Amino acid sequence: MKKRMLCLGMAVAMAASLVACSGSSSSSSSETTAAAVEDTTAAAETETEAAETEAAETEAAAEGEGGTLKLGVIGPFTGAAAAYGLGVRNAVDLAVKEVNAAGGANGIMFEVNAQDDEHDAQKSVNAYNTLKDWGAQMIIGSVTSAPCIAVAAETAVDNMFQITPSGSAVECVANDNVFRVCFSDPDQGAAAAKYIGENKLATKVAIIYDSSTEYSTGIREAFIGEAANQGLEIVADEAFTADNATDFTVQLDKAREGGAELVFLPIYYQEASIILNQANARDFAPIFFGVDGMDGILTVENFDTSLAEGVMLLTPFSATEESSKQFTADYVAAYGEDPNQFSADAYDAVYAIKAAVEQAGITPDMSVSDICEAMKVAMTEISIDGLTGAGMTWNAAGEPDKAPKAAKIENGVYVMQ
Repeated sequence: MKKRMLCLGMAVAMAASLVACSGSSSSSSSETTAAAVEDTTAAAETETEAAETEAAETEAAAEGEGGTLKLGVIGPFTGAAAAYGLGVRNAVDLAVKEVNAAGGANGIMFEVNAQDDEHDAQKSVNAYNTLKDWGAQMIIGSVTSAPCIAVAAETAVDNMFQITPSGSAVECVANDNVFRVCFSDPDQGAAAAKYIGENKLATKVAIIYDSSTEYSTGIREAFIGEAANQGLEIVADEAFTADNATDFTVQLDKAREGGAELVFLPIYYQEASIILNQANARDFAPIFFGVDGMDGILTVENFDTSLAEGVMLLTPFSATEESSKQFTADYVAAYGEDPNQFSADAYDAVYAIKAAVEQAGITPDMSVSDICEAMKVAMTEISIDGLTGAGMTWNAAGEPDKAPKAAKIENGVYVMQ
């Protein structure tokens, strides 16, 4: 509009100049002046229209031919579980930029809004409501189990599609609108016991778990169930809660007294780092074996990472394996740190959404509920080669089908076994 007014102003100025030159001359001179004004004005309008058309085309290209889908992301970006949430947020950002740069999903661009839940269920619901007000059409998250369960109750009411990268509690995908990328807690627990047994890592095993979380208790129960099938003897089964997660000497002493060759830790990395410190102080050096919650232990502030040497964990991703090198390089270049398993899960979640959107023929003008109904079907029809598994598929219950893998920390990096 400013450009148009400028052009019209120039036209008037030119006309005035012509009048000044002609003075009060004949009608012929007046006609010439009028024609000049008309021609100049027409030229200005043509130029303005061309500029407006170019701007509209540029805007359309930026948005994508198919419009924009709004993806809300929920996770802990501050607090004790921030390593998980930041890994998810960064990887979603990276994947979305890649998808959009490559033309989107059937020409549809993805737009992202990420909200911090601080690993708190009520704050996670608040984050979801903020994203609803923003106009979110799908949710990626929440990252941890209890917040994910709380948000899933809300998305079920709204029939909004939700995919959690890492919410592993069974209840996270209890509703048919929710899918996940990671394994469920029972699957992790059973797979860990099977891996330990089949690879003959130990016969006497101790467990230290957090009885105040669904995540830890669910994995423990499944581990104990499969341990019997693998000939593993549980020599100590010791609990703690979030209120007393700073002193593990009693649990470690009972594990040592029982002759544990391996200590299974279905817990998060902060508590695991304290256990490794206290075990070292007591000269207790069994094999320590964790699951996905252990991922992040090498990033704990002031933790002597040499104490994690030899630690094993069930994880589908290593930043150093050949198939992950490009992703890792791009991630490090963008965010200045190595990605973790949660990053890989989130990256795969975005590409699963892309594949399902394309499979279902979803358009941004569809209602949230209609998008969700289409995604429920499409998720069971797609297969993706992701960072966390090749030929990954999903069933109608929201569970992924992929092969479990384990890693061992060697020289400060994860080495896939």
